[in-house]
Amino acid sequence: MDLLAQLAAGLSAVILLVVAPLEAFLVDRPWVQRFLGIDPHSTDHIHLWSFCIGARNAIAGAGTLVGLWLVNRGDADTGTTVVVVACVYMVLASLAMGMADLLGYWLPRGGSVRGTVASSVLPAVALVVLAA
Repeated sequence: MDLLAQLAAGLSAVILLVVAPLEAFLVDRPWVQRFLGIDPHSTDHIHLWSFCIGARNAIAGAGTLVGLWLVNRGDADTGTTVVVVACVYMVLASLAMGMADLLGYWLPRGGSVRGTVASSVLPAVALVVLAA
């Protein structure tokens, strides 16, 4: 696997692992709400979903790191497959977040743009490099 793809996928994984506990456990904190672009008046209604999103992001991040470990220490083909699946998940989850915003489910509307772009660029780079 190309070094650029590994770096992009690995950085994506680390970002997910750092953000996951914020989403899962600290979403009621004002600084987390600002960071994530969440309307502070709606947090009582989103704890279930934010916990699940945090857990899914942690799983995707951990899976990506396992795939990268396999690429470098074990079976490169299996590891590459794991990394590709994780990166596809990251890109599709980002697109779903953007779609939710377009449908008006994100409050305030437009609040997901920064997160959608930030969470999709690195896994997309990894996938493009792998496809080349």
